[in-house]
Amino acid sequence: MGQELAAFSAELAGIVAKAAGSVVAVHARPRFSSSGVFWRPGVIITAEHTIRREEEIEVTLPDGRNVAAALAGSDAGTDIAVLKVDGGGTVATRAAALPAPGNVALALGRSQDSGVNATMGIISAVSGEWRTWRGGRLDAYIRLDLTLYPGSSGGPVLNTDGEVIGVASSALSRIAGLAIPASSVDRVVEEILTRGHVARGYLGVGLQPVELPDHQKGLIVLSLEPEGPAAKAGVLIGDIFATLSGAEVAGTEEVQRVLERHRPGESVEARVWRGGQERTLAIAIGERPKRS
Repeated sequence: MGQELAAFSAELAGIVAKAAGSVVAVHARPRFSSSGVFWRPGVIITAEHTIRREEEIEVTLPDGRNVAAALAGSDAGTDIAVLKVDGGGTVATRAAALPAPGNVALALGRSQDSGVNATMGIISAVSGEWRTWRGGRLDAYIRLDLTLYPGSSGGPVLNTDGEVIGVASSALSRIAGLAIPASSVDRVVEEILTRGHVARGYLGVGLQPVELPDHQKGLIVLSLEPEGPAAKAGVLIGDIFATLSGAEVAGTEEVQRVLERHRPGESVEARVWRGGQERTLAIAIGERPKRS
C-alpha cells in the first residue's frame, strides 16, 4: 500500500511539473494575482473577473521573469480574458474528451512568491451546454470538488494524463468552482483574436410568454427597437412568435439558445401570429451593442 501511494504521489508531482511550463501568474488587480495558461504561442488565457485594469498588466512566466502583457480582449459572459506576451511558455495540451463525475482533477496556479501550486480533488458534476448567469454560453457544465484559492482562477484544470480539461473559475457559480471547458475557451479565444470581442446576437424586441391555440405557447412582442433587426424584418408590436429557426419558443431562454447557435448577420426564419393569421418573416440577426 505504501509503495502504491508513493507511486501515485510521484505520478501527480510529475504531472504538475510537466504542466507547470504553461502556467503563469497574472498581475492585473490589487492584493492578489491570478493565474493563467498559455493557450497558443504568445497567447495566455485567464479569468476575466480577475482583470481589474486594462493597462500595466504583468505576468510571471514559468522561468520566474516578469514581463508586460497586453489585453487582447475579454468576455464577461464566459469569464475569459485573453492576454498577449512575447514568448515565454509551453502551450498547454488540451483533453479530447470531457471528464466524468468522480474523475480525479488537478487545479494549477502560480504566484510570484511561491511559484507553481496545485490542489487535487474530483470532478463533482458534468452536464450539457448551459448559459451562465453572466449571459455567456458554455459547451458543458463542469463542477469541481477541490479548493480554488484566491489566485487559482484562470489556471488550468488537468486530468490525470496532464491534459487541460478547462480553465478554473470561481465567478460563474455560487455553489463551487467550475472548469470552463477547453472547447468553449477555443471558441472565445478565436472570436477575441479575430474581432476583439465576443459578438452576441439580438433581435431588438421585448417579449413575454402567452398562450396560443391548442394549448401551445409563444412570445408576444411588447416593445420593439425602431431600427432593430426585428423591426427591419417587419415585426410589429403585438405579433406573437411561435417558432424561431424551426424551434418552438415558449420562453426567452429558447430565443437565447437560437441566437447562440447563429452568428450576427445570419438570417433566421420566424413564424409569427398577427391578427389570427400566421406569417413567416426572415430576420437578419444583429450584433448586440456593447455597453458603454
